[in-house]
Amino acid sequence: MEPESVSREIVRAARELGFHRVGVAPVAPAERHAVFEAWLAAGHAGTMSYLGAPAARDARRDVRALLPEARSVVSVALSYAAPADEPPRGAGVIARYARGADYHMILKDKLGRLASRLSAKLGIEIASRACVDTAHLLERDLAERAGLGFAGKNTMIIAPGLGSYLVLGELLVAVAAAPVGEPERKRCGDCRLCLDVCPTGAFVSAHALDARRCISYLTIEHAGPIPRELRPKMGRMIFGCDVCQEVCPFNAAARDGAPELAASRAPPDLVGLLGLGAAQFRRFVRRTALRRIHRAQLLRNVCVALGNVGDGAAIAPLRQAFLVEAPLVRVHAAWALGRLGDRAFLAERRALERDPEVAHEIDLTLAADGGL
Repeated sequence: MEPESVSREIVRAARELGFHRVGVAPVAPAERHAVFEAWLAAGHAGTMSYLGAPAARDARRDVRALLPEARSVVSVALSYAAPADEPPRGAGVIARYARGADYHMILKDKLGRLASRLSAKLGIEIASRACVDTAHLLERDLAERAGLGFAGKNTMIIAPGLGSYLVLGELLVAVAAAPVGEPERKRCGDCRLCLDVCPTGAFVSAHALDARRCISYLTIEHAGPIPRELRPKMGRMIFGCDVCQEVCPFNAAARDGAPELAASRAPPDLVGLLGLGAAQFRRFVRRTALRRIHRAQLLRNVCVALGNVGDGAAIAPLRQAFLVEAPLVRVHAAWALGRLGDRAFLAERRALERDPEVAHEIDLTLAADGGL
């Protein structure tokens, strides 16, 4: 089949499968690999050391490290946009993409079916590889090359008419396909709303994010204590952050995302989350993107959120967490109790504390005005 015919079949099948955007580009070395390497060299990846592994760098430089016989890259986008909402005061805030079914499973299933349909149409088994964001690809670079949209100043791909509430996927195929889609011109102009609204000041400049200050990184990727100076700025966010997307003018009318990605449960009660046992935690994260974090990370995030909410009703459950949980949780429970003014409890426990990190947190909390 001619490359043009192959691309027509790809686009037709992708649309039938419900993808909101699809583009095709020939395999080629990544255009922005040097930018990525400079980002790593600047330390902006924080503790995500896996990004700098040799195999990861090779694959981001050229997708043929993942599929040597790849000749074309199919890039797809699925919207998870939903009407804006404001969770109740005592509820934790979860990024929109993680409020329903795990997009990794949905995208991989759809990409697998896309590969099967293409093989069936061509009458031969085509080598392929489905990739979501866990694969070592510069997927936003690929999305731009395939014409899905342009990279906004907050580094997110913006698809005009859809906005940036998108999950991206790629299908590497060992068949020549004609290009579909042309790179979009950047349309942000002088707008810098996304840069200025970031609660933690995570943007070094337009198109440059320091992950170490990003709430998404802090609540998901970072496994250790959250820097004290950033905790008050995190509000009630316990998994991810949408703030820079919420102010983007391109998202003003973004409401009709894929039904498979729609939110499937009410915003979780923070105090209730703090009491999750191991089995309850597994049920809470099952088949969602929340599986990315461990229980101690979630409880750490919940402690910070409760400290920011400022409701005295959280004191008793925070005390219990301080007494029984892992040191990572106890550090943040101590901070939250300080924010809530429970300094007498902390002073009493300090004399009994044997964990050096927890003891240090108590000392800092008691020495600070208001527990900050």
